[in-house]
Amino acid sequence: MVPKIGDFGISKCFDEKQSRHLTPNQCGSWGYIAPESFGGVITLKSDIYSLGIVILEILTGHRGGARTAKKHAEQEEAKPGSGAEAESGGGDVGGNLVSTADDPLGASAELEARLEDSSLVADTGFNTFMPIAEKFSNNKIDIDMMARKIHRYPARIRALCLDERYSTPMVVSIGPYHHGREHLQKAEKVKYVAATNCSRNSGHSVQEMYTEVVQLARRARGLYENDLVAGISDDDFLPMMFFDACFLVQYMLIMSDTDDSVEIDDASLCSFFDSNDQEICHDIMLLENQLPWPVVQAVMKFVKVPLDRFINSFKGYLQDHKDKLVGKTSSVGNYDPPHLLGLLRFYIVGENRTQPDTKFEISSVSFSISAVELAEIGVTLKPSETTEISHMGFKTTGALFAELSLAPLSLDSERASWLINMAAHELCTTSNFRAAEDEESAVCSYLLLLAMLVDREEDVQELRTKRLLQGGGGLNDREALAFFRSVQSLRLGSCYVRIMNDIETYRYKRQTRTIVHFFTGT
Repeated sequence: MVPKIGDFGISKCFDEKQSRHLTPNQCGSWGYIAPESFGGVITLKSDIYSLGIVILEILTGHRGGARTAKKHAEQEEAKPGSGAEAESGGGDVGGNLVSTADDPLGASAELEARLEDSSLVADTGFNTFMPIAEKFSNNKIDIDMMARKIHRYPARIRALCLDERYSTPMVVSIGPYHHGREHLQKAEKVKYVAATNCSRNSGHSVQEMYTEVVQLARRARGLYENDLVAGISDDDFLPMMFFDACFLVQYMLIMSDTDDSVEIDDASLCSFFDSNDQEICHDIMLLENQLPWPVVQAVMKFVKVPLDRFINSFKGYLQDHKDKLVGKTSSVGNYDPPHLLGLLRFYIVGENRTQPDTKFEISSVSFSISAVELAEIGVTLKPSETTEISHMGFKTTGALFAELSLAPLSLDSERASWLINMAAHELCTTSNFRAAEDEESAVCSYLLLLAMLVDREEDVQELRTKRLLQGGGGLNDREALAFFRSVQSLRLGSCYVRIMNDIETYRYKRQTRTIVHFFTGT
């Protein structure tokens, strides 16, 4: 008697949003299939049970499943008129089996007594199995934590082989991943000044604010990769959380000021922020340079930051010439960000109010088309009327013409870094782009569409002509082309797949209409 393929994967045969499922149809082997399955109940733990039995048999050398199957066969043969059924059914479980009271390991009283001995438990591998089972049961927790964690760069981003400036802070470390780097030490002294200024602004003592932060910072440790924070004691970790939060709050306070009403008493703090404005702006948007948002909020309980104004100061950051693009100011709603990068990405992406209900089940796109080639088939490139990245789309404007609209972009090295890190955040927090809303993969879609449009430097120039690329003080045509080529291997975002499908459909219909017109003149 050996386990069969049918014993595994059964619990995945229903909607992932369900935790239980009732079905009269089950198949599997006695001793391996989970007991509740015989009652027509499938749970998320059914696979774990089957795997656990196999692991225990390997570790202990006992074939519990075989004994249970034999016992079941004997019971079936003892039933009146069941001989033929037992012969035809073998060891597989049919639809007539609805319950079992069998011990899946067939443990006798003697074995149970022996298992009570802790040394035997260790010898038989139960101590080895328990952490494995616990790890499987914690999978759902890990998935739920994806959106909250402070992630490292995913393999897909590392594979882009981008310059170090896209991942390494220039002047200030936020959180533990870059803490202690020699070239960032000047900012450590500035953080102490920021904490003092927070205390002065709020009228509360540093100790009072620190106590509030510590209550959250202890839990924040679990949001970082354990192998990188395991060696950091609370004596180092907790003050780091506090001073980093004070630094961010002071920076947000200054950046949200539009009428010089914010008072920064310390001249050295003002000087540091003013002289390193672009570098700090770069550093706070690095994926690996983040602080859990609840820790920042703990300081904001004492120092009020007008988040609406702060967000609006960055909402149109990807454009030089905003004009009327920014539109109405943003109000902070119910969105609960994991960190500052997540907060700003949310409002830069915006909401795609025009997305259809249809989800295209496409895992790859079979063609690419440049800006020049789009023009040849009657597609006009057009900058969208807002700065929000999610407002991208393709629409026909007649039988033989169409428009592809994207948010305009002023591409320099700093904004390129923002885009890369926002895309990295999407890759880390959304496991399945096709099952998520368009906004969850909007930056990846945006970068892929721009990358699709450029194959030569002339294509980059075409984007400038169409005002999709703004300004001339950022990356030159060669540098922009190199950047767009580097992001072509990003995961396909849902907006990108939809637009590429629309372009392909349009191109096919246009060719058909052209052929009909050629032969019929209509």
